[in-house]
Amino acid sequence: MQYTILGKTGLNVSRLCLGCMTFGEPDRGTHAWTLPEESSRPIIKQALEAGINFFDTANSYSDGSSEEIVGRALKDFAKRDEIIVATKVYNAVTGLKPGLSRASILQSIDDSLRRLGIEYVDLLQIHRWDYETPIEETLETLNDVVKAGKARFIGASSMHAHQFKQALDVSAQNGWASFVSMQDQYNLIQREEENEMYPLCLEKGIAVLPWSPLARGKLTRPWGETTARSVSDSFAKTLYDATDEADGKIAEHVGKIAEDHGVPQAQIALAWILSKQVVTAPIIGASRPAHLTDAIGALDVTLSAEEIAELEMAYVPHEATGFK
Repeated sequence: MQYTILGKTGLNVSRLCLGCMTFGEPDRGTHAWTLPEESSRPIIKQALEAGINFFDTANSYSDGSSEEIVGRALKDFAKRDEIIVATKVYNAVTGLKPGLSRASILQSIDDSLRRLGIEYVDLLQIHRWDYETPIEETLETLNDVVKAGKARFIGASSMHAHQFKQALDVSAQNGWASFVSMQDQYNLIQREEENEMYPLCLEKGIAVLPWSPLARGKLTRPWGETTARSVSDSFAKTLYDATDEADGKIAEHVGKIAEDHGVPQAQIALAWILSKQVVTAPIIGASRPAHLTDAIGALDVTLSAEEIAELEMAYVPHEATGFK
């Protein structure tokens, strides 16, 4: 495993972060494809044994059961001071209103810590931008959460670059805890973050933690091939259906280069994203041991400048997605 520092923090994180949306009781929440606890625990243990120390979940995943499953597994398989735990606040969970109001944040962090079975999270991220709550209220509350020792650092996810800059400026002006990371959608078929967000992150020393680095699995298999998850994943349709034709050409290049290297397509797509200076650790998902093995193998794949250019040449700029 390879490791790096998370932005301007002192946190030493694995170059792959295990996304824990896959882990959750299927009868809780809206994702019937998630893995129940008995199926989730072996994958979490496999990740730890491979050297992954960075785990990302959210209060809303499977109505809180993701945090419960991950918390119990990490308690059983790891030492608290050797792992980095990240979660999120914004989306509604049973008994909690959505948003980033002071009341919602304070209730959410307490509920998350209870479900995770820990005294603090290393990184508390806002899941989306709240258009109803003043950003000053959100940031002051997050600062209070950090001062109370319930979160070591705060991060953001999926917003416009001008919103992120506004938040960074407000925190600086008031001497409050500032966002140290940006978790946003970035992959070979959605590269709009390169225009404004990533130059800002490089300038400010912000860690970048891309979600959906494999485009919801679309870059891991022949174009058009489906899985049980892809058929039922309505969110994926909002992300990629509008650019299907152009995206298919990119996937063809992924397949060709994967064949040249003799590796799975997933490793090429991940090797490309890991080659980007701005990227700290992509968020990888795994519902089978082989998914994790393939992702880890990407760390050993080096793409030439010519291969990177080939992967990028078919991209057609288009509307950014994933902000809602």
